[in-house]
Amino acid sequence: MSIELEAVERGELEALHAAAPEALHAALGLACETTGTALVSVAGALPPSAIVVNRTIGLGVAAPARPDTADAIVERYRRAGVRRYFVHVHPACAPPELRAWLLARGLEPVRGWMKFTRGREAPPAVTSTVATRRARAEEMAAFARIAAAAFDLGEASVPWLACLDRARDWHAYVAVSDDEVVGTGGLFVRDGIGWLDFGATAPAHRGRGAQSAILRQRILDALDLGCRVIATATGEAVPGDPQHSYNNIRKMGFREAYLRENFAPPKTG
Repeated sequence: MSIELEAVERGELEALHAAAPEALHAALGLACETTGTALVSVAGALPPSAIVVNRTIGLGVAAPARPDTADAIVERYRRAGVRRYFVHVHPACAPPELRAWLLARGLEPVRGWMKFTRGREAPPAVTSTVATRRARAEEMAAFARIAAAAFDLGEASVPWLACLDRARDWHAYVAVSDDEVVGTGGLFVRDGIGWLDFGATAPAHRGRGAQSAILRQRILDALDLGCRVIATATGEAVPGDPQHSYNNIRKMGFREAYLRENFAPPKTG
């Protein structure tokens, strides 16, 4: 199942890139390329914090990686001017030397991402003071502003994220209070698997149950769409972090599936 989850997550990145108009591809330095068997997602004009889209997935998963593949990935981000990116390392990646290759190329281990899954059981009820539903076309700009801020993607990413509701297999959701969009969430569905991403709440409206409500809404819709498995991810639990997202995910019936390591260039500045 973990390999299927990687494939679906890879698909959502490809679909997000494909939804961007050509002008945005040029303005943001967007590229989505296969290097070896890995998918290399690039957004060269976004800030160094934009690791949600500047990342490589699938290295050493479908087939063993090679040293020249690691070289090509590092060089691709260098040419794009991306100072900070993640290379995901799946627990079953091959060969075992892969981690050493990444270290030798100047990357270092950083906080991993915990992947979660749940089955077709109904989600628990939640208490919230906001309403949730599919996003309307005229709400996608507000959706994009909230998600861009929450995921440190920068203001330049807003027109791109505003395309999410038009991306293949993607569904965009909003939490609304008095006709104001206060929360966001995305659902990507492919091959019987639902992938949840871009869950965020505007800072002024946190503590109102928006994230739990929008998480529940997406689970219900994924079940209606026939998903046999629903998955998501967040940063691994570390000491000193309040783990709000981690705990919200667990409360909605998700279970830890596996921890995926991340390697990145050292932070500068």
